[in-house]
Amino acid sequence: MQTIDKFDFSGQKVFVRVDFNVPLDEKFNITDDTRIRAAIPTLKKILSDGGSIIIGSHLGRPKGIDAKYSLKHILPRISELLGVEVSFADDCLGDEAFEKSAALQGGQVLLLENLRFYAAEEGKPRGLKDDASDEEIAAAKKAEKANQKEMAKRLASFATVYVNDAFGTAHRAHASTAIIADYFDANHKLFGYLMQNEIDAVEKVLKNTARPFTAIMGGSKVSSKIDIIENLLTKVDNLIIAGGMTYTFTKALGGNIGKSICEDDKLDLALSLIQKAKDNNVNLVLAVDAKIADNFSNDANTQFVPVNAIPEGWEGLDIGPETEKKFAEVIENSKTILWNGPTGVFEFDNFAGGSKAVGKAIVTATGKGAFSLVGGGDSVACVNKFGIADKMSYVSTGGGALLEFIEGKELPGIKAIRG
Repeated sequence: MQTIDKFDFSGQKVFVRVDFNVPLDEKFNITDDTRIRAAIPTLKKILSDGGSIIIGSHLGRPKGIDAKYSLKHILPRISELLGVEVSFADDCLGDEAFEKSAALQGGQVLLLENLRFYAAEEGKPRGLKDDASDEEIAAAKKAEKANQKEMAKRLASFATVYVNDAFGTAHRAHASTAIIADYFDANHKLFGYLMQNEIDAVEKVLKNTARPFTAIMGGSKVSSKIDIIENLLTKVDNLIIAGGMTYTFTKALGGNIGKSICEDDKLDLALSLIQKAKDNNVNLVLAVDAKIADNFSNDANTQFVPVNAIPEGWEGLDIGPETEKKFAEVIENSKTILWNGPTGVFEFDNFAGGSKAVGKAIVTATGKGAFSLVGGGDSVACVNKFGIADKMSYVSTGGGALLEFIEGKELPGIKAIRG
């Protein structure tokens, strides 16, 4: 398999799939350009070699052409970060895109309009009537899959090399993230720096693990994390359960959780996970106290109580000081750390203390030589909010892609390049 460092892009036209799905405010100003900046090293490598670039990306979840989701909004920032003027094609598949791609000279860059303006990018039919029959639905899906293949073929015709640098969409078998790779031989399709770094970081955690290995899993629902938790129970030494999941485990063990968030239909599942941890000799670390509130608000009345003795009318919105110490001791003695999900409602400053304590413990461990991987939107938001992102070993740009990769699933965007 080709690697970007060893590939000479001189004279090549390169289709680069990036993930420039960045947040915009009501005036279409970029509020966080992290994803654009993350792809710049790959783009600059191609340009420095003398190659030309066709950039493909999506923005949001449009259901057709929608000016709100136009990539024109981010064109100036891309040009600024690259240091070259980037041209634009108003239709990613039209004659203009083909002609502008063909005319590119070494060192030039073309940005295509939002790939998801076409339903074929995702391969899902749009506009089906609510009362469509099974036969109509099946026919529509078959037609859209054919359209998806044609879209991939069309995009591939713009370039001589395909580079996938969009880890955030690697778990999607879309026209531009996976199917397009079929139209390039093994020597002309490769990962960008960002994609390769993401893969290396996860594989270092899961395959080349320095021990003890600790995973911190937050989030509100056990059901949304069940696959990743079960997979980790065969790999980690310590599994810390945090966030809203805490209260499902606490109630399953017979505790009183007041009006805290809880999946009552997952109590048996929580107990089975506790047993699986024992069976696999995994140290399952649960909260012992909580910071509770009488209302879901930053300005609510608060108190600290044992996590299994939350009064009626109160809810747990963060871990308490004893749990902070308990979590920190485990984390600071770890050699590999995976953090996915905050300990509480960190968006409220009054309930960000637990997440901040976990982040601080990870910084301490990383400073002592541990490898720390932070992934998932809320965890990344945490390290950014607390100003500690640069003190982590690696902060992933992928949300769903990262979780599916850790779950052990084969990601279409990776398989398309690796084979």
